[in-house]
Amino acid sequence: MPVEIERKFPVANDGWRSAICDSEKLRDGLIGEFDGCKVRVRLGGNRASIAVKGPRFGSRRTEFEYEIPKADAEAMLNTVCGERCVEKTRHSVPHAGFIWAVDVYEGQLAGIVLAEIELSDEKQAFEKPNWVGTEITNDPRFHKRALFRLCTDAGRPLTVAELLAAAT
Repeated sequence: MPVEIERKFPVANDGWRSAICDSEKLRDGLIGEFDGCKVRVRLGGNRASIAVKGPRFGSRRTEFEYEIPKADAEAMLNTVCGERCVEKTRHSVPHAGFIWAVDVYEGQLAGIVLAEIELSDEKQAFEKPNWVGTEITNDPRFHKRALFRLCTDAGRPLTVAELLAAAT
């Protein structure tokens, strides 16, 4: 069974920018969510995919991801996802033998910059770069649905510091 093991952190400073090795604009849309599971569609410059993600257990969850035609992804984003779409630029940043993904959000989530690392094992050791803050992997304030709700309630994009101060 395919498993995703991912750890997430807010970005604390711009130290990562000088190490960027690749960047890609992405559009993600939430198709559905139920019992801790979700289905999302993603459209990037070279690829489109649909992913079915199981419930999260710590930093681990099942993930089934399939490439789909770009036209299908565009249609799903425009007709199925509605307001549940997010735009971001994903930067690939090497650090200590790993490639970190740094997501710089746009639109309603502008100002939010998060870093994530994918691991092959939950106990796998890694060196945390000095440009990331305290881990937020299991912090419900940083799930996309919560980010949208908090920003909508505020009537504006929020900073990571404001999100950390927000009640769950």
